[in-house]
Amino acid sequence: MPSDTAFAPLPDNWQPLAAMLAHDGSGATATLARLSSLRAPLRDVADALHCLCLLHGHQPGPIALARDRAVAPQARDWLATAADGFAGEREWLVRLVSAVGPMPSTVNQIATETAIGTQRHALEMLATSDRRGCALGAAAALVLDWHDVRGMLDRIGERLALTPPPSRLPTLEASRELLRTAPITPEQTRAFHFGVQQMLAQQRGLWNLVEARSESRAAA
Repeated sequence: MPSDTAFAPLPDNWQPLAAMLAHDGSGATATLARLSSLRAPLRDVADALHCLCLLHGHQPGPIALARDRAVAPQARDWLATAADGFAGEREWLVRLVSAVGPMPSTVNQIATETAIGTQRHALEMLATSDRRGCALGAAAALVLDWHDVRGMLDRIGERLALTPPPSRLPTLEASRELLRTAPITPEQTRAFHFGVQQMLAQQRGLWNLVEARSESRAAA
């Protein structure tokens, strides 16, 4: 059985994660801020919601997949709460998609669907990785990044005269506590950070795609 000295000082794990979120998270993109504005064209809003739904509207999502592979009791509890909470986020997203109308016509639609399908597969691979810590890192990154995404969704909902439901996702405090208490070795810490980085890369890839589609429609 490994000794206590085999584990990394857990409070230190929060700072790298927070730094990655601040630099590479959805909240750092100009696209999220633009779509949150009342001046954003509704066709761009509709397109973003449909693309987001193509990536995260399916079941089981990466958080539920990670939950089923968790070993540490603290991680299982947090992931169970996160999976339940994200089911509510998915329902809110689907309501918004239904209210905003159809996906706007954009060139290279098949290529878009293929690209998002590839992203979805990448998320599933992260969530089912055999590298201990990777799935938890991916799930934690999605939950924490979604707090910014949820802010955009709520502002869109208000614009569409829909009342945003309360979020059931784990709070930032609960997520910090997870990192403080869940046993994780230095090797698992590296895998955790890899999962975080790759999840955020997929999120940013989606916003880059959404922005490129907006520019394509504007140029048509």
